[in-house]
Amino acid sequence: MRRNKQKKQNHKEKKKSLPIRLNILFLAAFVIFTWIIVELGIKQIVQGDDYKNQANQQEQSEVSSAVPRGKIYDRNFNAIVTNKALNAITYTRSKSTTQEQRLKIAKKLADMIKVDTKKVTERDKKDYWILTRPKEAKKLITSKERQQVENKKLSDDDLYQLQLKRITDKQLNELTDKDMQILAIKRQMDSGYALTPQYIKNEDVSAKEMAVVSEHLDELPGVDVTSDWEREYPYKNLLRSVLGSVSSSDEGLPSNLLDHYLSLGYSRNDRVGKSYLEYQYESLLQGQKAKVENITDSKGNVTGTKTVSEGKPGKDLVLTIDIDLQKSVEKIIEKKLKAAKARPSTELLDRAFVVMMDPRNGEVLTMAGKQIKRENGAYKFDDYALGNMTSSYAMGSAVKGATVLTGLQTGAINLNTIFKDEPLYIGQDKRGKKSWQNLGPVGIQTALEKSSNVFMFKTAIAVGKGEYKPHQSLPLDTSAFDTFRNYFSQFGLGVKTGIDLPNEMTGYKGTDRLSGFLLDYAIGQYDTYTPLELAQYVSTIANGGYRLKPQLVKEVRKSDAKKGIGAVVEAVQPEVLNKVDMKSSYIKEVQAGFRRVATKGTAAGQLASASYKPAAKTGTAQSFYDGPDKSKTGTATYNTTLVAYAPADNPEIAISVVVPWTYIDYNDRYSITNEIGREVLDKYFELKSKQDKEDTQQKNKDKIEEKAENTSSSAN
Repeated sequence: MRRNKQKKQNHKEKKKSLPIRLNILFLAAFVIFTWIIVELGIKQIVQGDDYKNQANQQEQSEVSSAVPRGKIYDRNFNAIVTNKALNAITYTRSKSTTQEQRLKIAKKLADMIKVDTKKVTERDKKDYWILTRPKEAKKLITSKERQQVENKKLSDDDLYQLQLKRITDKQLNELTDKDMQILAIKRQMDSGYALTPQYIKNEDVSAKEMAVVSEHLDELPGVDVTSDWEREYPYKNLLRSVLGSVSSSDEGLPSNLLDHYLSLGYSRNDRVGKSYLEYQYESLLQGQKAKVENITDSKGNVTGTKTVSEGKPGKDLVLTIDIDLQKSVEKIIEKKLKAAKARPSTELLDRAFVVMMDPRNGEVLTMAGKQIKRENGAYKFDDYALGNMTSSYAMGSAVKGATVLTGLQTGAINLNTIFKDEPLYIGQDKRGKKSWQNLGPVGIQTALEKSSNVFMFKTAIAVGKGEYKPHQSLPLDTSAFDTFRNYFSQFGLGVKTGIDLPNEMTGYKGTDRLSGFLLDYAIGQYDTYTPLELAQYVSTIANGGYRLKPQLVKEVRKSDAKKGIGAVVEAVQPEVLNKVDMKSSYIKEVQAGFRRVATKGTAAGQLASASYKPAAKTGTAQSFYDGPDKSKTGTATYNTTLVAYAPADNPEIAISVVVPWTYIDYNDRYSITNEIGREVLDKYFELKSKQDKEDTQQKNKDKIEEKAENTSSSAN
């Protein structure tokens, strides 16, 4: 009885606790479902668009866009290479865009812009014909050939090649001018890389074309209006061969430099320096490209862009070149070449070179070269400034300073050596090796002044440990060739000068080591040198024995669109390549000889009256023609040269003048190099005087303005 009563009591308690548990459970469920509903509401209503975009978004790809290239100025901040702004229309192809979609866009663009169709090829026309005439293209394939595709004996590509082959000229002639416009546009669209802007038109884009395309961008997916640039040369062809060139937007990375630039992280469609200064300083001139992130949807279409980093224009270069001096020197060369061509025996003459550099720091002020040719009865001149470092010639007596210094340093001669200038009859030679006339006893300075060949011959014999005996053979120690070349190289002859340009050559080194060739070497008629080597050689003598690296870039500066000239990033310091291994007294002896050349020697007729006190050495080398006219190859001719510096007691300018193949007959000789040398030196000092005057005026003006500002500040 009591047990039953206990069971009833327990049952009542269980019934009482059940509703409480259910209520707790229902409350928990209510809270959970309420939280879920709120979260769903937030996701759908508040963040719905964001999640929708993320769902459609497939990837974000980063691309780079070009920035204006750095400018190039001369030493006086005259702009010699700038950028011309261009209107441009681009197309960015998505990864999923079909041929048909691009064709549709091209058709719309053809109604808005006009493009050049010259680059359209026959293959382009055939591809377009097949794409726009699918029914006719289908008829070019037989049912048997289609069956072979099904049997896997032919591929779809094989069928396409058959179609291309069977399209007739008549069918291609069906293409209208409008078709050609569409084709040219589509050709550009197809040539670009996916997600990388490709120029459709960036030349002569009119304001009207820009406006019309801008108004219809929503109908032209992937098309954009933007800006571009091209190199501009205010001084036209002046120094163009040295400045180098830049690849076009169509060309991108040049094929011969493809691996080089790809290894540096460039894109295939980047415009880059292809040659000389533009190539040498590419890393500075290129600038930092702007980076944009393309946002694409699940189909690969570009849905938006995001700027990752702003681009920075390339840095500007300030050259050591004085463009006004360069221009004047080129005019002098042209005038002298034109006058020379009116003289007899000058049919092989076609070029002349002038290098002017500061012997104190190696800065190249002028690097001029001109080639003359006759077209339609008139003379025409081409820039050949590069020939100063890429072509070499026998320089003749201009190198005799190095011969004397080699003899002195080896002990073969001394400062008091006197040699009798007389014909040397070696072996069976009855004509004799001699100077232009018998000069009698000569010392070093007189030998340089009067350009004694015999003094140099006897110096070479002494270096080669030989003994001259008339009408007998002349055995010499052939290691004398190495001795001479070692000392010549210390002045820059026969070695690269180190100029900051690619593709410099050094000239020809004779391989035969016969005694007669050593004598020829001593008077500059065996090995060949470039005009730039000759300029480095005379600069080394002028400054007392320091071989300086010739430099074309003086400063690197930031680009500054507002001020024009930005702050200095780097100032290029002079670089001494070597100090000549010989006594200073020896160099002073040669300097004295060079001064005598200009005052009473072989250059006195042109230089003696110069107020700036020049020192010089002339040269004439019997040579053989090896120019562009192959029918005249091997013709005996004469090269004429001049090296000089001024003022003799404190040199600030050194020059080399080289005129190859000046005349054929020695009796028709004349002093074209001396004439050029006098005029270019005159022009240098004239412009320097003018610049000094302007600098003084500017300093006085600055002082007046500063004084006025100080007075105003005091009054306030």
